[in-house]
Amino acid sequence: MEGSGLRRFTWAEVGLRTGRGPPPQERWLVIDRKVYDISHFCRRHPGGSRVISHYAGQDATDPFIAFHLDKALVRKYMSPLLIGELAPDQPIFEPSKNKRLVEDFRELRATVEKMGLLNPNHTFFILHLCHILLLDVAAWLTIWYFGSSIVPFLFSAVLLGTVQAQAGWLQHDFGHLSVFSTSKWNHWVHKFVIGHLKGAPASWWNHLHFQHHAKPNCFRKDPDINMHPLLFALGKILSVELGVKKKKFMPYNHQHKYFFIIGPPALLPLYFQWYIFYFVVQRKQWVDLAWMLTFYVRFFLTYLPLLEMKGILGLFLLVRFIESNWFVWVTQMNHIPMHIDYDKNVDWFSTQPFSHNASTQLLEGGPPREIPVCQTWH
Repeated sequence: MEGSGLRRFTWAEVGLRTGRGPPPQERWLVIDRKVYDISHFCRRHPGGSRVISHYAGQDATDPFIAFHLDKALVRKYMSPLLIGELAPDQPIFEPSKNKRLVEDFRELRATVEKMGLLNPNHTFFILHLCHILLLDVAAWLTIWYFGSSIVPFLFSAVLLGTVQAQAGWLQHDFGHLSVFSTSKWNHWVHKFVIGHLKGAPASWWNHLHFQHHAKPNCFRKDPDINMHPLLFALGKILSVELGVKKKKFMPYNHQHKYFFIIGPPALLPLYFQWYIFYFVVQRKQWVDLAWMLTFYVRFFLTYLPLLEMKGILGLFLLVRFIESNWFVWVTQMNHIPMHIDYDKNVDWFSTQPFSHNASTQLLEGGPPREIPVCQTWH
C-alpha cells in the first residue's frame, strides 16, 4: 500500500482474471487505470452480465465511455468494486493494442464531443416517429377505402413493411440512449417503439445488441454471428478452423446460394417471431410482454373488421417477410463481410465493423480502403 493507498497491479495479473478456468474464476477489468472486481457485480449489471464480462481481464475504458450516458452517476456505483490501480510502470492499455490508434481515437472523440456533433436533433426524431405513425394509418385507410382486393392488399403490406423497417431503425437510436439526455426517457420511448409499434421486447434487443457493439464480430462474444457454424461458415479464420477440424453442418460450398433462402426471407417470420416470445417468458420480462401484446391486439382489432382471420394472418406474414428482407440486406451486407475472429483484445477503434478495413491498412502502411457509407458509427 503506497501513494494513493490502492493496491498496484500489472496487466499480466489483470489478464488472468477473465472468469475462465478453475475456481474462483474472478473477473477484473480496468477503467482509466483503476482496477475493478466485477466477479459478483456482473450478474447485477443493468446492461446484462455478458456485455460487461466480455471485457473481463481487459481494459474497458473506451467501451465504458461509449456505453454510459451519465458517467458520473455510474462511477458512484463503481466505487465499491474498486480494488486497486495499475502500477506506475504499466502502460495505460495492454501491449496488444495499437498506441497510435488509441490516442488518436480518444482525441477525435473528445473533439467531436466538444464540437457538439453528438448532440441529437430532437425535431428529426419527432418527424421520424410521426412519418412512421402516418404510414401505419395510411396502410389501414388503404384497405378501408379501396377494399381487400389484391392491389390495395399488397400496397398496404408494403406500407406496413416500411413502417416495421423504419421503426426498427428508430428504436435502435432510443435503445442506444442517444436521443434524450436521461436514460429513463430513452428507455420509455424505446419500449413504445419496439414494443407497441413492432411487437418485440426491448430487453431482447438490448441483450443481443449491446454484446454486438461491445465485441463486434468476435466469435462467442457477438451473438450476431452465432449462425457459425450451424448455418454458415463465417470469416476466413473460422472457416479454415472448421475445415481443419473437418466439421460439416451444412454444404458450405453452396452457402452463397442458400443464404438467399434462409437469410433475408426467413429470419424474422420464421425465427425471431417465435424466439422473442420464448425470450420474454424464459427471462420473465413481463413488462416487455405487455408492450408486445399491445401491438398484436391493436393489429388484429383494427384489421378484423376489414379482413377475415385468414387475410389478417396473410397480411401479417407478408409484412414480416418484407421487413425481414429489408433488415437482413441492410445489416448483413455491412457487417458480415467484416473481419470475424476470436477476441484478440485489440483497440476499440479497430474492433468496430466500419473501421476494420481502414485500421488494418494503416497498420500495414498502405492507404485505407474505401469505407461504405452504410457502415455508420453508432
